[in-house]
Amino acid sequence: MLRYLPFLLVLALWIYAFVDCLNTPEEDVRGMPKLAWVFVILLFGEVLVGPVAWLIAGRARRTPDGETAAEGRWVAPDDNPEFLKSLNKDDPKPDPKTE
Repeated sequence: MLRYLPFLLVLALWIYAFVDCLNTPEEDVRGMPKLAWVFVILLFGEVLVGPVAWLIAGRARRTPDGETAAEGRWVAPDDNPEFLKSLNKDDPKPDPKTE
């Protein structure tokens, strides 16, 4: 049973890279067109060159939050200082905390 483990690990990485490539939006793919990455993953999957190349060079880098590096970080309205300032501009009543 243990002798099949390397084969299963290679197969799992191959499938993961293929599905990840298919689910990645076209604008987040780096280096080559998405279709070219699919062919590289499929053709060179058995020797791990294709899936490892996709994970290192093709996919957009992710931050620890799971966002891609190109995306801006979403901030809740309660934590956004610009949003809170815009509320004070529209409010005719003075805020008792600021006085």
